[in-house]
This record gives sequence, C-alpha cells and structure tokens, in this order.
Amino acid sequence: MNVYDVIKRPLITEKGHMKRETESTLCFEVHPDANKIEIRQAVETVFRVKVSEVRTSNYAGKLRRKGRFTGYASDWKKAYVRLEPGQKMPEYSEI
Repeated sequence: MNVYDVIKRPLITEKGHMKRETESTLCFEVHPDANKIEIRQAVETVFRVKVSEVRTSNYAGKLRRKGRFTGYASDWKKAYVRLEPGQKMPEYSEI
C-alpha cells in the first residue's frame, strides 16, 4: 500500500474538532488492514509533521435499509494521530 491507500479521508466531526483543538490530535479513516506503523509513516509523509502516538479502533458496518432492501455498510477503521508538541497543525485544504 502507498501512503494514499493507507489514509482514506480525514474525519470532520465535532469530537474530532475538539480533539484537534485541545489534544493536538487528528482523526482519519484508514485502510482496515493498515497497522499503526504504516499510519504513522503515511501521516508524516503526507502532512510533513512528527507523530508521537497512533491509536486505532475498528468499526463493524451497520445494517442499512433502502425501502424493502437491506444490506450492511462496509467495516472500517478509525485512527487518532497525536502530533508531537510544537508541531504545526495541518489544514486539510493545504495538501
């Protein structure tokens, strides 16, 4: 996997915004098979910052209905990436 396969998209939520402001932490949706080392290297390469900690959590896809048809959304993985002190918080529009 290259770095753009590891990081799928940033997660823009209220909780993510609060973590960004108070804890210097970024939230991303990442590839389900990516490990913490790959996520660290991808964030450091794409955003040109130093990462101090990576936490991940797996989410099971929820049941979705569209009229009489049912199915499941895909399973996905979230990563919380904490930057080292003194690192500039990247803006997602700068990449």
